[in-house]
Amino acid sequence: MTSIRTVLGNLAAIYRRELQGYFASPLSYIIAGVFWLLGGFFLTVILLSPDGLIAQVARQDQAGQLGLGAPSVDVAYEFLQYYLGLLGSLSMFVLPILSMGLYAEERKQGTLELLATSPITNWVVALGKLMAVVTFYTTMVLPLMFCEAIALGASEPAISPLLMIIGHGGLILLAASVLSLGMFLSSLTSSTVLSAFMTFALVMFLWIVDALARSLPGASGEALAHLSLLKHFTDFTQGILDTSGIVLFVSYILLGLFLTAQSIETLRFQRN
Repeated sequence: MTSIRTVLGNLAAIYRRELQGYFASPLSYIIAGVFWLLGGFFLTVILLSPDGLIAQVARQDQAGQLGLGAPSVDVAYEFLQYYLGLLGSLSMFVLPILSMGLYAEERKQGTLELLATSPITNWVVALGKLMAVVTFYTTMVLPLMFCEAIALGASEPAISPLLMIIGHGGLILLAASVLSLGMFLSSLTSSTVLSAFMTFALVMFLWIVDALARSLPGASGEALAHLSLLKHFTDFTQGILDTSGIVLFVSYILLGLFLTAQSIETLRFQRN
């Protein structure tokens, strides 16, 4: 019981330290500001542009009055699916920047050796860092989620709250997966720029691997398609709670944590 309490206390201390670092960093506010600005721009364009969903509904109503029988558009569902897809794509550029300093900055400042030789286990440090950066990303998403709820509040038919929870839950799982893998890559170098570049390259591969899988025949193509972040995230944006998608994202999170812990353990072994 005492050891569990000690582990949880160490985890909470790492989590608080890292989270305070994000909220004290000017770069974090710049990233959040750009994310909100682009997110708000996309929301406005999707709804209010000449070819936006509201204009489509207006043309649909007009066609209905003329007896043309235009197909109906579920504005709330179409908006949420398309908007979450855009937020996912935007996050692919933001997440490598958030993860680039998780360990690279420690290595540059010379504090990584202190972490490697401290009595706190590598898993606890890695998990605390990951929880903090995922929390910060979640605080970036929440204001946009609030704006979505306002925009869709008067929609007819009304959108199911469960659909929004599943969609945004998929976005957070996607972010946690990318951040966990990015954390491992950050532990390999003291250059934050190199760390961000490597994470972006890996994420782009996992994002488009579904297209590569379609060009391969048989079981190899199917196996490669299961690695796709885009394929499983799209299921979440459509309100499909697929266990295979949850398993994939959790697997990426655990893989990033494991590789990070092993990377720091290697550093600890070298120091000894």
